[in-house]
Amino acid sequence: MQIKTVAELAAEGKSPEVLFWVGCAGSFDDKAKKVSKALASLLTQAGIEWAILGQEESCSGDPARRAGNEFLFQMMALQNIQVLNGYNIRTIVTACPHCFNTLKNEYPALGGHYEVFHHSQFLQKLLDEGRIRIREEVFKGKKVTFHDPCYLGRANGEYLAPRAVIRKVFQNIEEMERHGQRALCCGAGGAQMFKEAEKGLKEVNIERTEEALRVHPDILAVGCPFCKTMLSDGVKHFEKEEHIRVADLAEILAEAAAPIPESESKN
Repeated sequence: MQIKTVAELAAEGKSPEVLFWVGCAGSFDDKAKKVSKALASLLTQAGIEWAILGQEESCSGDPARRAGNEFLFQMMALQNIQVLNGYNIRTIVTACPHCFNTLKNEYPALGGHYEVFHHSQFLQKLLDEGRIRIREEVFKGKKVTFHDPCYLGRANGEYLAPRAVIRKVFQNIEEMERHGQRALCCGAGGAQMFKEAEKGLKEVNIERTEEALRVHPDILAVGCPFCKTMLSDGVKHFEKEEHIRVADLAEILAEAAAPIPESESKN
């Protein structure tokens, strides 16, 4: 994929319409890299003028702050803000709710003011504008359930956008017993992704996977790289990999997207 960096565009005297904030998981984790590629293809197909920071992108600082290292968080955040402001970035889209929450709600206090979209919100916008079209037959007859990411749902009150995207592809959503405001965490939030779990009767991701299995879905849809890892591990724990696919919204949409005729894409 020919993806330009903001620096390359700046050298041409241009600025991107949208910055795709890839995030650490989207850059280095094998499962999340597939999501990054899917979102990149959708942005390109929709005719968005976008770019990435590439080597100039650092961790948003979310795990450091959640783990209690405020100094490290502010050091990372200020470095990123300096880069973003230097390029006069105004609009950011990311597939990671943790990055989304940090960039949207925590960077302004340090001088970083941007319009930040979770990819579910941005994809819904593109679908509503007709810039992405769907082949309805791709997932016809498949049952889907959606796991709400904590930092998208409870932290930012966004429950409708991911479901709006899913309903463009599937006829309906089979909700888990706990969903929306009552949804159970995947077990990775608050920097828990990077440490061993405390002693208890059951791992959180196992509990959540059990809830998903009860609705017998073909696809367990997610909107967060941490959730994808934790629930994929849960499905593997129950040896259900051949029956249930864990997939991000961008992956689902990229598979179902129909090419827009070149004559229309130029209008």
